[in-house]
Amino acid sequence: MLRYYTRVCNFYYGTNSKLLVKEKKTLPLNGSDNISFDRIEIISRKSIREISIKDIDSLPIQIKNIVKYDIELVTKQKKKFLNLNFRDIPKIMGVLNITPDSFSDGGKYNEINQAKKQLKYLFKNGADLVDIGGESTRPGSKAVSVKTEWNRLKKILKEIDKRKIISLDTRKSEIMEKGINFGVKLINDVSGLNYDKKSLYILKKYNVPFVLQHSLGNPDVMQNNPKYKNVLLDIYDFFEKKIKSLRRIGINHNNIILDPGIGFGKNLKHNITIIKNISIYHSLGLPILIGISRKKFIKELSGKNDSSLRTGGTIGSSIFALMQGIQLLRVHDVNEVKQSIKVFRKLIE
Repeated sequence: MLRYYTRVCNFYYGTNSKLLVKEKKTLPLNGSDNISFDRIEIISRKSIREISIKDIDSLPIQIKNIVKYDIELVTKQKKKFLNLNFRDIPKIMGVLNITPDSFSDGGKYNEINQAKKQLKYLFKNGADLVDIGGESTRPGSKAVSVKTEWNRLKKILKEIDKRKIISLDTRKSEIMEKGINFGVKLINDVSGLNYDKKSLYILKKYNVPFVLQHSLGNPDVMQNNPKYKNVLLDIYDFFEKKIKSLRRIGINHNNIILDPGIGFGKNLKHNITIIKNISIYHSLGLPILIGISRKKFIKELSGKNDSSLRTGGTIGSSIFALMQGIQLLRVHDVNEVKQSIKVFRKLIE
């Protein structure tokens, strides 16, 4: 039987959105009238059809029921997550890599004083949470031992303010458990919980929230000619299947954040398709995170205008993600992205 997916689109923002929601011309995204929509795409692996929300009731009964179920998940207000209120989006996840070889800032924060200073700087400039990693997962990178990864992390984790939200970027269950015992409140596993099967036990044992990211293979091989039947829908199916399996083993459904994994086993065409259509994942009913900061696709799109930090491309793609209602942005340049969001919000008031 042909499977149908719902992608909400044609968004409105700020004062205009609030007025349209009040007049019942648009539907609120995640229960917030700050961003709303009035059209949807009904997608299968054979076709895409765009309609107005006013025309949903005229759909064939089978498709109508699917669309209405999806719309209910899209419009439902998200529960507070680590005291993050998703009525006010996006939330900013800063990045702190304690590694010698991360693709953008490897080696800059290996010394504890530098790391502490950067952590403080990220929060001061508006980060709602900070993601700390001790192992590079850039394309082509090799895994490091638990001992090496923990030796990089333990000094900075000893210094964290327990009142702040610290995320730990790791694929290893032993590192997860150590980090949680040091006060880490979120786990960000770029492998989609496929690298270390014991990770499932840790997440269940401590009932800790986590990012479920899609990745096609391990970092050392993931960019070797990645292929999909339909990148957008293949990732959707991965999330849906994984969520069901996690719930079956007793992991709290409300602990999950979804990340489609830009640059993790995707070429330029794949990345652009995901970013342009990322609102399809709202139909899964969970918060969405996107990591587009300083990524290679910015270089590929900007050509001779590429720069070392790719700040312009990061800001441009961050605002585009915001315009599709994405709840969390993972970025290196917190102050610059925060500034762009403030300007955007003022301009749409």
